[in-house]
Amino acid sequence: MMGWIIWLVIAAVLLVAEVFTLTFYLLWLGIGTLVGGLVALVLPDAYLVQVVLAGVTALALTVFTKPLTKKLRSSRGFRDAIDDLIGKQGVVMEGTGENGLGIVRIGNETWSARSDAPLIPGEQVIIVHRGSTVVEVQKWGGM
Repeated sequence: MMGWIIWLVIAAVLLVAEVFTLTFYLLWLGIGTLVGGLVALVLPDAYLVQVVLAGVTALALTVFTKPLTKKLRSSRGFRDAIDDLIGKQGVVMEGTGENGLGIVRIGNETWSARSDAPLIPGEQVIIVHRGSTVVEVQKWGGM
């Protein structure tokens, strides 16, 4: 199989995955792999050149577009879907241990959760704050 086809398949997988994550990072990696595929089409035996140009492209796009994506996210009217978690109710799936961490279900998703009060499975909670991967919750009746 020709190398450019492998690059194209990897690029397609990354670009499709980007549609589901909307982070822009997979988009830049996908574009980088497209560049690697184009180089493989022109220079099929220059593997190192393919990898280096793909990596440099992805890195440059990530670095130089970071201010743009930051500006987009801070613009008026932009609302991150994860911000909508605050105020929603959830159900404790795994109670909090000594470290205060447990697992809650919010809608159809499960999240790692932190709570100051001990939580037991089946208990209703409300999300009061969200981090990148952990939500902070309180017992639903405790407000």
